[in-house]
Amino acid sequence: MRSKVSIIGAGMVAGTCAQRIAERGYADVVLLDIIEGLPQGKALDILESAPILGLDFRITGTNDYEDTANSEVVIITAGVSRKPGMSRDDLLLTNMKIIREVSTKIVQHSPNCIIIMVTNPLDAMVQLALHDTKFPRTRLFGQSGILDTGRFRTFIAQELDVSVEDVSAYVLGGHGATMVPLPRLCTVGGIPITELLPEEKISSIIQRTVKGGAEIVSLLKAGSAFYTPSAAVMEMVDAIILDKKRILPCATYLEGEYGINGVVVGVPVKLGKNGIEQIIELKLTPEEEEALKKSARAVQEIVSIMKLE
Repeated sequence: MRSKVSIIGAGMVAGTCAQRIAERGYADVVLLDIIEGLPQGKALDILESAPILGLDFRITGTNDYEDTANSEVVIITAGVSRKPGMSRDDLLLTNMKIIREVSTKIVQHSPNCIIIMVTNPLDAMVQLALHDTKFPRTRLFGQSGILDTGRFRTFIAQELDVSVEDVSAYVLGGHGATMVPLPRLCTVGGIPITELLPEEKISSIIQRTVKGGAEIVSLLKAGSAFYTPSAAVMEMVDAIILDKKRILPCATYLEGEYGINGVVVGVPVKLGKNGIEQIIELKLTPEEEEALKKSARAVQEIVSIMKLE
């Protein structure tokens, strides 16, 4: 039996994600949105590319959660993006309402699925969905670290004029200004980046990584990144459906790991068919550990606004 992957929301991230996963060929894809015609139109457009690509895949668009029933993986992209004049609290409370409704319907139709959260503010939305669904942390987590790490690796490869395949890096912490890139653990062809670039250049790359999303928004003028976020989600789905046991940074609820308890932050995990199969605890320096805890405190401040009980 083929796997089934459902994507909630049919915006730019969701549509691109649906295309990428459908073209992998290992799962039937369902694209759902509350706007009539939007998921159906995107799904049909993707489906009609199949004969040109020489691929056999199945993708459907719908406004009915019944069509997502018994999904193996559900990806949540539903929500609004921050608009001019909208405060962080406004964004949080608006998307909080949406995620609560979406989570309830996912549990109703796919109680055994694995949920990947993409909606922002990412870490807080993971924590909200965990609270409402009562899913174990192994089956509900967020995509952000892969996206941030992808940006970090890109900028390093550009600076050194090398293949991105030879750049290994980690970005931990919350998805935002307090993310924690770890240059000490970054290598290029096995060589530490600290031996290849001066400290000021590394600091410049880190700052560009932290502001990577804002840089794209400023260039686009309207909208935000969707190609790389969708690729990051695809990498996670690959790891789950194909049971790859990948070590990937994911937004995860910590229960004492890294000295952090009761909050969602990005850390490396082993990802396979059961979801998160292991949380990897890196040995951090005191400075890195404090930066990660600072990031966790920033996430906790956002979560506290939701008044979860």
